[in-house]
Amino acid sequence: MRTERPQVKQDRAVRTRQAILEAAALVFEERGYEAAKLSDIVNIAKVTKGALYFHFDSKEHLAQAVIDAQVASAPDAAPQEYKVQEFVDVGMIFSHRLRHDPLMRASARLTLDQTTLSLDRASPYAAWIELHVSLLTEAKARGELMSTVDPAVPSRLIVGSYAGLNVMAQMLELDLDEQVSALYTHVMPNVVVPSLAIRLDTAPGRGARALYGPQGTHPCTYGCASGIPVLATEDGDADPRAAATAAEAGA
Repeated sequence: MRTERPQVKQDRAVRTRQAILEAAALVFEERGYEAAKLSDIVNIAKVTKGALYFHFDSKEHLAQAVIDAQVASAPDAAPQEYKVQEFVDVGMIFSHRLRHDPLMRASARLTLDQTTLSLDRASPYAAWIELHVSLLTEAKARGELMSTVDPAVPSRLIVGSYAGLNVMAQMLELDLDEQVSALYTHVMPNVVVPSLAIRLDTAPGRGARALYGPQGTHPCTYGCASGIPVLATEDGDADPRAAATAAEAGA
């Protein structure tokens, strides 16, 4: 009898955990924490309840993992010439991901859900603020900020405003990317030295450009201006050829 190699088992476990997280994101995004059912999550993920409980002790543990994914799964964007551009890119990339990734949308919803008292909803805010402060601290050391700016102040302002903009955009059916762009466009001239403020890219679509290059070309099912429509396979999944097409178009 052949035994399965440890690496193969480990890879399968990683895939199973990710499938559960993504299924949970769909359910939490649609129904919120209280109304979400584990039975629906396992059906969408196509796993057993035993597999779910192997990775997550409870619905609370699973929801916390979805919340934590907001920061933990952040992609590595290309380094920029100026740290203040990287500061802007953090928020613009998250705006892009909120449009394209159900896991990010579910995480944001759970973070704002006032009924989830047992969950640690503060950790994403603290992590985002810490990241922003770190970038602006380095930017100030490079002479990119006005001398009177305390890096912690605009960092908290951006993170807090972002959360409010996300809620408002949903309620009023506004384009979040445009709202976040306007936030940076109005805030950054009061933070950055004038010679750099005029060089910052805060325009809508910056998240895609930061991730995929100057044209921002990417596989998309949400109608982005720089998106390449994703073909659907017979089972409803995205056709991997779309990613290759997008990569070629953006090269």
